[in-house]
Amino acid sequence: MIALSLAEIAAIVGGQQHDIPDPGRTADGPVVIDSREVRPGSLFAALPGDNVDGHDFAERAVAAGAVAVLAARPVGVPAIVVDDVVAALGTLARAVVERLDATVVALTGSAGKTSTKDLIAQLLERLGPTVGPPGNFNNEIGLPLTALRADEDTRHLVLEMGARGIGHIRYLAELTPPRIGLVLNVGTAHIGEFGGREQIAQAKGELVEVLPSAAEGGVAVLNADDPLVRAMSARTKARVLLFGEAADADVRAEDVRLTATGQPAFTLHTPTGCGDVTMRLYGEHHVSNALAAAAVAHELGMPAHRIATALSEAGQLSRWRMEVTERADGVTIVNDAYNANPESMRAALRALAAMGQAATARGGRTWAVLGQMAELGDDALAEHDAVGRLAVRLNVSKLVAVGGREAAWLQMGAYNEGSWGEESVHVSDAQAAVDLLRSELRPGDVVLLKASRSAGLERVAAALLAGEGEGAR
Repeated sequence: MIALSLAEIAAIVGGQQHDIPDPGRTADGPVVIDSREVRPGSLFAALPGDNVDGHDFAERAVAAGAVAVLAARPVGVPAIVVDDVVAALGTLARAVVERLDATVVALTGSAGKTSTKDLIAQLLERLGPTVGPPGNFNNEIGLPLTALRADEDTRHLVLEMGARGIGHIRYLAELTPPRIGLVLNVGTAHIGEFGGREQIAQAKGELVEVLPSAAEGGVAVLNADDPLVRAMSARTKARVLLFGEAADADVRAEDVRLTATGQPAFTLHTPTGCGDVTMRLYGEHHVSNALAAAAVAHELGMPAHRIATALSEAGQLSRWRMEVTERADGVTIVNDAYNANPESMRAALRALAAMGQAATARGGRTWAVLGQMAELGDDALAEHDAVGRLAVRLNVSKLVAVGGREAAWLQMGAYNEGSWGEESVHVSDAQAAVDLLRSELRPGDVVLLKASRSAGLERVAAALLAGEGEGAR
């Protein structure tokens, strides 16, 4: 964070100073909500959690080097006391961003946000110091924490924005006003909460509505291949930059293909030139993510050949998103267990099918270990059934549906599409899946693990990779 005195912070957030012997003392370390992450100069924000209360760790945080605690009550150590700690974090983030000489880039979408912000951060880092969110820090807590990591040297601040209702993205964008706003897609993630794709589009489009005008430098980066996103051009005063495979996209991909190992390759075209890209990531869905990142980099002055090189060299920064590890015995584990919705599930299955071509050549099989996609509301049955059917259509060798009712729907879809014998199986939980896979896997097999976090399939990946270290890839 940029250096601020405790007196300045208290004034910004409208807080009262308690037990602070020196109001001029500076906070210049990271703002954290976990006392284990405190560094000298940190400000510790005490948040109440489901199981623990951050106020109980205030003394520990100060002992570890925090200069003060942002708290909702006095805690017996130096503290700035406010009515609402989360709201105060947002207010502090707004003040810090206003003092930065940095371009703020914000992105949203139903799928691919975290992978895309990782790509954007890796591209923009080549143009100057860049701060992006770790993992998926994309809500009213994570977004301010990301913004507060920026300092005087930061040239680019990349922010991911999630939403579970109308007004959420507008609130986040007003905390950290972006100059460039990117909308990836409108899918069915959280459709049970929103009520329909049109309502999701309404929420996602709030980002482009708050952008500065074209005359003020505002740029809306929109997916030309998604009609609901393309239509958002009518909702913004900013200049529109289109990306996609559409012929009229400003930044587009041609000759899209997958390598034998399932990695996307294409020719990148931008208004300044073109270049060939072969990505290190897995799955054709990353083409759209790459084009979105390329559009942002182009807008900030990176020439096409440098963008193509950077995309070809970019890796996966966030865990459990198409994280590929080859075991010593030749079994490949594809851990995509962080989350799932119908769009990302289909993309992962297609990536598995592409990787399966190489697996089949060496006598291996493809395994889709799938679980619940949460928050689909009335569409849950149809969407799970469709995913099970797709696994069969893509000739996935084995489907293991893990969990309760939704997993049964996955297995039912596979069965109704033509699955037979042991091609698909329904197991009760993660441990049952581990037991099955340990007894059945053989060298050359490729195993995809994907579900919403509630299914806990990351535990299956951990069990299958125990003792494997970082793996071959």
